[in-house]
Amino acid sequence: MTARVVFFLVGVALVVSVVACGGPGAQARPVELTVSAASHLAFAFQELGGQFEQATGVAVRYNFGATGVLAQQIEQGAPVDVFAAAHIAFVEPLVAQGLLVPDTVAVYGVGYLVLWQPEGAPVQVGSLDDLARLEVQRVAIANPDYAPYGQAAREALRSAGLWELISPKLIVGASVRQALQYAEAGHADVALVALPLAVGAGGRWVSVPQELYTPLKPALAVVASSPAQAAAREFVRFVVGPRGRAVLQEYGVLPEEIP
Repeated sequence: MTARVVFFLVGVALVVSVVACGGPGAQARPVELTVSAASHLAFAFQELGGQFEQATGVAVRYNFGATGVLAQQIEQGAPVDVFAAAHIAFVEPLVAQGLLVPDTVAVYGVGYLVLWQPEGAPVQVGSLDDLARLEVQRVAIANPDYAPYGQAAREALRSAGLWELISPKLIVGASVRQALQYAEAGHADVALVALPLAVGAGGRWVSVPQELYTPLKPALAVVASSPAQAAAREFVRFVVGPRGRAVLQEYGVLPEEIP
């Protein structure tokens, strides 16, 4: 091989190396976070994401769904940076498996279950007992197998002695947001959903007595495999910080009793 050919090949290798690394004057690729969040956070977190991007320049992309399903996705290696669960009981096993960063786990409020209906619903309910009325034909809840608010709804109905009576009326959504959408579309007379969804959707809602179900403690944490650890930690701090808590409380993710 001649010296000229060797020089040419070395030059090509250097060019490829510079391009792959971005080159001396290349701009760094902007950081984007993927946040897997419980579906009851859809309204609140969309607002939070905009504020976070404005404050930090880091874009946030959401994957909303039932908490149990999102947890399974993380166990299966889904590319997620932050996990925001509807209940800490779904966070703790992932920490034990080394899938979430322990020192980033933060409880961001208290979860409340409500009865929700759109404005002008033909059959209006004022309490859990009203679900037993004959004119209430369909009741929407989230899937209790995957969604903490579905579990809370089932527990509340059982505690009130209504589960066997109401079961034939149930329409089960894949998530608590889908349960609300069933009522929005008129496929259900009422939905048992999370307070933040009720606040974000408008309509009318009535709280379910808290003594009827296990308190929900929503929590979030950084995913251990995230390649954007610094930005992910900053997002968690933002959510539980003053600006984040102000938005969360606006949507009903409250640190105390429902006002």
